[in-house]
Amino acid sequence: MNTFQQSIVVWCNCPNETSATALANGIINARLAACVNQMGTVKSTYHWNGGIETAQEVPLMIKTTLAAYPKLETWLLEHHPYDVPEIIALPIMAGSPSYLTWIAQETRSSEQGSTK
Repeated sequence: MNTFQQSIVVWCNCPNETSATALANGIINARLAACVNQMGTVKSTYHWNGGIETAQEVPLMIKTTLAAYPKLETWLLEHHPYDVPEIIALPIMAGSPSYLTWIAQETRSSEQGSTK
């Protein structure tokens, strides 16, 4: 699979279900990903502003391509309510060829410059 079609998973935590749903819908509407899974609430513990914070968050698992990632990252930074949102991209090392082809097909318009 060439770089243009390389599939990735992007993780992004959200402060609540309302925010997660709005971000998921926006990502799909902009064709920045083929699929976004909104996961169940998780408890996150992290350093922030000189202390340790604990918060309930809703993770998004976003399936997209490496070529679409820059626009996805820019879109998330513009629309996410956090000052410093978690945006982490991980490669998909293997997968069903038909599923990976579907991801590439669904994100092709964003890779070519259209974000609806």
